[in-house]
Amino acid sequence: MLRLTAGSRRLCQGMGRREVLRIGAANLLGLGLTLPGLLKARASSPAPRPRIRSMVLMFLEGGPAHQDTWDMKPNAPDGIRSAFQPIETTVPGLTFCEHLPMLARQAHHLQLVRSVHHTVVDHNAGTYYALTGREPLKGGKLIVAPAPDNFPPFGAVLAKFRPSGKHLPDNVMTPDWMSNNGAILPGLDAGWLGTKYDPFVTGDPSLSAYQVPGLSLPRELSLNRVERRRELLDDLDRLLADDLACEGLDSHYQKAYELISSPEARRAFDIGREPPTVRERYGLYPNHVRNKEARQFGGLPQLGQSLLLTRRLVEAGVRLVTVCTGPRYDQTWDTHRQHYPLLKKSILPYFDRAFSAFLEDLHERRLLDSTLVVAMGEFGRTPKIGQITSSAGADAEGRDHWPHCYTALFAGGGLPGGTVLGSSDRDAAYPASMPVSPADIAATIYKLLGVDHEMLIYDNLQRPNALTLGTPIKAITG
Repeated sequence: MLRLTAGSRRLCQGMGRREVLRIGAANLLGLGLTLPGLLKARASSPAPRPRIRSMVLMFLEGGPAHQDTWDMKPNAPDGIRSAFQPIETTVPGLTFCEHLPMLARQAHHLQLVRSVHHTVVDHNAGTYYALTGREPLKGGKLIVAPAPDNFPPFGAVLAKFRPSGKHLPDNVMTPDWMSNNGAILPGLDAGWLGTKYDPFVTGDPSLSAYQVPGLSLPRELSLNRVERRRELLDDLDRLLADDLACEGLDSHYQKAYELISSPEARRAFDIGREPPTVRERYGLYPNHVRNKEARQFGGLPQLGQSLLLTRRLVEAGVRLVTVCTGPRYDQTWDTHRQHYPLLKKSILPYFDRAFSAFLEDLHERRLLDSTLVVAMGEFGRTPKIGQITSSAGADAEGRDHWPHCYTALFAGGGLPGGTVLGSSDRDAAYPASMPVSPADIAATIYKLLGVDHEMLIYDNLQRPNALTLGTPIKAITG
């Protein structure tokens, strides 16, 4: 008997031409797999229809200090207690840092999980853990760079198993790839799912001359010529319908054609259609210096427009958008030096304006219930100022890497806002209740999105892998 699983090729996406041909061949060979039988099997176990249409993963790369933002400990000892003052939010009893006044007015949309923990102090490996839910170890070594045998992240999995069916990319990243120590961070590309499911990278939408890469044709190439080339490729594809080697080329060409020929895609990426008042609400800094990182007090001038573009993509039906906080070569929240000045001047004001505008905008447009928003970093910061936990160069005024306790923020997706789940201890150092791992966060996200977190997916050697090894957080998923 041939066992059909959720990891079998494209069963979650509907059957393509090649699948039908394979089924016919299997029947001729006596394998017992018939088209009516397959259709009957699929009809008897219909896929769930989740309410959530899109996901936005706001990745706070570098690791924000939870005790200086949304898990403040005003009664902790000196040296642990934040130098910032707590302020009231729209949720009674919940306080945020004084430099997040606009986000404080949107706190009723947020669900805070204050007890995420693991043991990885490396940025690259921690990012992989956060974005895939898999421990970042291979052959006894940390996974610190992309590799074709890496586990796929959320965006790639959703692009494969829950494609939108629209003439838009299913997996988008804005504004750019993230990198550290000379390598793109692992957990961003599709790993062993293949380049077909890599993210579509938008570039910086805050630039005055912004154009989306891939949505414009060379001057000498008309859309009619592209259409003729596509027809020629389709003819060739029909001749080689059983040649699996053509699949990668076919999918890339098809997606490229859909993007450049689709008015829907062009409209979604055209951020210039937004009224000036909306762009300013998110944060518009046309004269801002762009040659300094946030950790060089350059601020985050690209963040607001990146989130505004994200709202447009969500509105158009894009499945998942990963939003990076800073520019490509900046671990924005890695405040192991000049911790308080950087947060006060270069990070929190931009984040406060942009993220609060995003939540407010989604709510006002009635998009929040159908959009799951998750904001998190790869870890938190040390309980004590000046505490050294890595070789990153922390000084006496910094907070170093701390994976043993940090906060993940959830919003939208029909979740009840204004709630706090789990807790940290007095010093914000370790979970005091409901400890959860990145694997549990991943399982929670997939369950909310209507994807079986235990289903088997197959790597490039056709080995079965459970999608996650974690347990969904019942307080979130029910």
